[in-house]
Amino acid sequence: MILCGNPKAQYLAHKNEIDGAISRVLEKGWFILGDEVGAFETEFASHVGVSSAIGVGSGTEALHLALSACGIGQGDEVITVSHTAVATVAAIELSGATPVLVDIEPEYYTLAPAKLEAAIGSRTKAVMPVHLYGQPGDMTPILEITQKHGLRVIEDCAQAHGALYRGKRVGAWGDMACFSFYPTKNLGALGDGGVVVTNDPALAERTRLLREYGWAERNISKLPGWNSRLDEVQAAVLRVKLRYLDVDNVARGRLALLYDQALAKYDVVTPKVRAEATHVYHLYVVRSVERDDLYAFLRSRGIGTLIHYPVPVHFQPAYHGRLRGADQLEETERAAREILSLPIYPELSSAEADEVVSGVQAYFERAA
Repeated sequence: MILCGNPKAQYLAHKNEIDGAISRVLEKGWFILGDEVGAFETEFASHVGVSSAIGVGSGTEALHLALSACGIGQGDEVITVSHTAVATVAAIELSGATPVLVDIEPEYYTLAPAKLEAAIGSRTKAVMPVHLYGQPGDMTPILEITQKHGLRVIEDCAQAHGALYRGKRVGAWGDMACFSFYPTKNLGALGDGGVVVTNDPALAERTRLLREYGWAERNISKLPGWNSRLDEVQAAVLRVKLRYLDVDNVARGRLALLYDQALAKYDVVTPKVRAEATHVYHLYVVRSVERDDLYAFLRSRGIGTLIHYPVPVHFQPAYHGRLRGADQLEETERAAREILSLPIYPELSSAEADEVVSGVQAYFERAA
C-alpha cells in the first residue's frame, strides 16, 4: 500500500540524528521548557523571519493562545474559513469568540479577499486566514482590508511550514501566526506540538505567560493562564528536522511537478500556485467531479488517498446551523465534493510516484 502520508519514513530518514537528540534529552533529565525548547524557539523564529517564537502543546492551542494574547474573547467575532481543519474554528470558540465564515478562492482554496470586507461587523476583532495545503493565502489584500478596519491578523500556518508569499515566509505577515507540528506536517514532531510566532514583544510575553498558568515566576500567576507547553523531547526532534525542512520542501515540489506534468492531459484539476508564492505541498490536492470513484479505484490498486476535507466545518454536527456566513460558501461546498489528496512526502520514491500517476491515468483511460 502506498500511503498518502508517511511520518515513519521521515523518522527513518533522520533516525540516527533523531535518536541522538532524544537520548540527549533523556540524559539531561530536564523534560519541560528547558534548553531544547529555548534553542528551537530561537531557530524557528529565525527560519520564519520573526523576533519571537513560543513553543506550545499543539497547533490548536497555538491558535487559542494567540487569540487570547490579542485580548479576543467573549462577545468578539473572528473571521475565517470553513474549508479547513476543524481546529481553526474550534480554537476561536475555545477563546470565547464567535467564528464568522467566508468563502474561499476556488483556484487556491484559501480565504477569498473579495468576500472579506462584507463579513466585517461591529464585533469583528480579527481575521484568521489559513494557508492551506502548503499554499499561501493572498495576504496583501487581506492586510489592506484588516488595516483599514483596525483588525488583528492571526495566520493559521499549520500546513505551510516554509512557504513564501512575495519573498517573505508565511507567519511573518500578521500580528501573530501559529504552526502545528502534528507528525504528518512538513515539519512534524513525534507527537503533538505547536508554536506561536510574532514580531510584537508584548504579544510574545503575554503568550509565554498564558502557556504556563500566567507565571512570570514559578508558582506566581501574573494573569490567568493554562498549561500548553512544548516538551523537550519534541523540541529536540524538531531541531533536527528543521535543518532539513527547506530541502524536504524542494523534494515535495519535485514530486508535485512530476504529477503536474503527468496528469496534465487528464480530466483532473491539479494544484495551481499563486503568483509570487512558493507552494510547499503539504498536500497535493487534485479535483475531479468523479472524485469518489477515483478514490475507490486508486484504493483498489493499493494507492492511499485522503480527502482534506470531506465535510466543511459548517456541516459538521457540532457546528451545523449555528455559524454566521454558512449560507454563502458555494466554493467551499463545491470543493468538498471534488477534492482528493494524492500521496506526497519527501521520502516517496520515484517508482511509487510513477505508480500513483499510472493509477490516475488508468482510471481516466479505462473507458477510452
